[in-house]
Amino acid sequence: MRALAALADKETNSTKNLVEISLPTPTPTHRDILVKVKAVSINPVDTKVRKRHAAQSNDMEPKVLGWDAAGTVVAIGDEVTHFQIGDDVWYAGEITRQGSNAEYQLVDERLVSLKPESLNFAEAAAMPLTTLTAWELLVDRLQVKPDDHKGLLIIGAAGGVGSVMVQLARTISQKIIVGTASRPESEEWLNELGCHHIISHQELLIPQIKELHLPAITHIASLTQTDQHFLEAAEIIAPQGRFGLIDDPATFDIIPFKQKSVSIHWEFMYTRSMFKTDDMSKQHTILKEAALMVDQGIIKSTINHHFGKLNLENLKAAHEFIETHCAIGKIVLEGF
Repeated sequence: MRALAALADKETNSTKNLVEISLPTPTPTHRDILVKVKAVSINPVDTKVRKRHAAQSNDMEPKVLGWDAAGTVVAIGDEVTHFQIGDDVWYAGEITRQGSNAEYQLVDERLVSLKPESLNFAEAAAMPLTTLTAWELLVDRLQVKPDDHKGLLIIGAAGGVGSVMVQLARTISQKIIVGTASRPESEEWLNELGCHHIISHQELLIPQIKELHLPAITHIASLTQTDQHFLEAAEIIAPQGRFGLIDDPATFDIIPFKQKSVSIHWEFMYTRSMFKTDDMSKQHTILKEAALMVDQGIIKSTINHHFGKLNLENLKAAHEFIETHCAIGKIVLEGF
């Protein structure tokens, strides 16, 4: 089968280490399903893994990237119970296995659900990773409750995760949602998604928050540039609030949160699959519930950039675009 992969090449830190390769088509066993990939989405994790793999020894095997996909089940392992051949599915997969930038991919059924019937493959591929991240951070880590009327600040709300989180927070809670953006088009996007208030993360956050005269900000989801905003976040957040983050700040001094007894929560979407946790199948459940919300019109696809077919030229262009940090919503490629 054809696949697009990152080579271990210490001479480059650019997309030059992305190549097309040929691999044997895998055979599913146990709880794996084999998916014919129809569309994929590109995320910041793709560029991070590409760069990390480039820095490895040159005798490392090529790494197939891609952790967002939609496709059709073409074979199943002997222990599979959720799916049958012909099912259309969506999933993010496991970072420790070969990714979705290939004609076929093996994935554990516990990380997969049927895709929303109302979405085409490209629209569906835009959502699994960010939906899982937003859901796990909002529900599992920050523990936002349905009857919560207090404030939620989302830093970096117009990106892939934020675009889902805004919609999800409106659906599962009564939260007053404040999202940060940096450009007029980002603000327009957040308005479309139903964000109650929009402020700029290129300016000081505290004065903008004060001008809104909101209920207490009891929850903060920092989705980008945490190292630039955590001191203000510590002042903004209410005592005994919950602060969550998904990025990798170079420095992160948690002492400013101590006097308020604020709890700190990291969200890493791959934790369940990487450590084979007892609740690994919860990702199947989350995607199943999210698909229902999409089909009911409660949540819409966050696709916003279609880069054409999944070929080497377009994949490189998508990587280069996401590294500009100018993407609004999600980037997809469709079909080999």
